[in-house]
Amino acid sequence: MNIEVLKHSSIKLTGSKIIYFDPFQIETNLNDADYIFITHDHYDHYDEKAIEMVMNGKTILIVPTCLEERVRMISDKVLVVEPQNTYNIDDITFTTIPSYNINSSYHPKENGYVGYNVLIDGISYYIMGDTDHTIESNQVKTDICFVPIGGTYTMNVEEAAAYINSLKVIKVIPIHYGSIVGDRNLALKFRQLVNKDIEVEILI
Repeated sequence: MNIEVLKHSSIKLTGSKIIYFDPFQIETNLNDADYIFITHDHYDHYDEKAIEMVMNGKTILIVPTCLEERVRMISDKVLVVEPQNTYNIDDITFTTIPSYNINSSYHPKENGYVGYNVLIDGISYYIMGDTDHTIESNQVKTDICFVPIGGTYTMNVEEAAAYINSLKVIKVIPIHYGSIVGDRNLALKFRQLVNKDIEVEILI
């Protein structure tokens, strides 16, 4: 599986299928997506222009309930999901993990925002979305984790590293920094704080 972080929290996985998570500020018509997963409705995660740049007539969009009405205006191939459920699409199985803030109001739990723990070809990828370190995230078992480190709207770099060390993943990829919040040096600090037996891949 080829993994790209295109910008901020915009992720592309390329294997037997092409999967995007929160495509953002994509300026080229790629139209190659088999699936597009959206974590929540903030502009830097739900970018309709970017979605239209990567979707095609067969693309399936996976969105939380807060986006159902909006996304059905641009596609009739939509799966609406709720937190703490497991879903199957073709050969992909995924679980939705609640994604929310504990001590701020940017991402309230009651909004139903989600992260996705996606199983593809025997490997699980946890895309956390905009979240703090939560009780629900403690219960996740995954191989590769995309963790937000920018602070303000999500975990900060110290909190993110502590979470990853407790999760004991094979690989971690930091996201949600480098443009809207947090400079690129955060990733270097994050790498220093993560246990040495966990691979840190910096893609921003």
